[in-house]
Amino acid sequence: MAIKEQDLKKKTDNLQQALNEQLANWAVMYVKLHHVHWYVKGPHFKALHEKFEELYGMAGMKLDELAERMLAIGMQPASMMKEYLELASIQEKDLRGKKDTAMVQSIAEDFEKMIEGSKQAAELAEQSGDAATADIVTGHVEDLQKQLWMLNAILGK
Repeated sequence: MAIKEQDLKKKTDNLQQALNEQLANWAVMYVKLHHVHWYVKGPHFKALHEKFEELYGMAGMKLDELAERMLAIGMQPASMMKEYLELASIQEKDLRGKKDTAMVQSIAEDFEKMIEGSKQAAELAEQSGDAATADIVTGHVEDLQKQLWMLNAILGK
């Protein structure tokens, strides 16, 4: 294999790894958002219950969008919970019985990690000459940043 082909394969492998990490993050986030949606309590229950539902809807769409993009470009997206838990940079967290603000803070911290990972994945896509994938992942960054701003506003930051 020529050096140029090896370099391209390495970039593609790195991109697949980065995209699978973000895919895993969306899957873990989808479950985590259901968890807080079901267990949130307190004076802001209604607003947060609805917000968490909105966010898990977004997570489900992003998860599907990213997996389908990966398939469309010949990559193998992770597709099992075991894989997601191994690949994700965010973690499950039992927030039952925690204050509603602790739930919001936990999701906000995860969104910060996802933003950084998505930026890295977008950069790898650009370096691989895959502008379409970079655009998709950059869109994820934009959506996550907007939601992070809203969560931080809830926290008074």
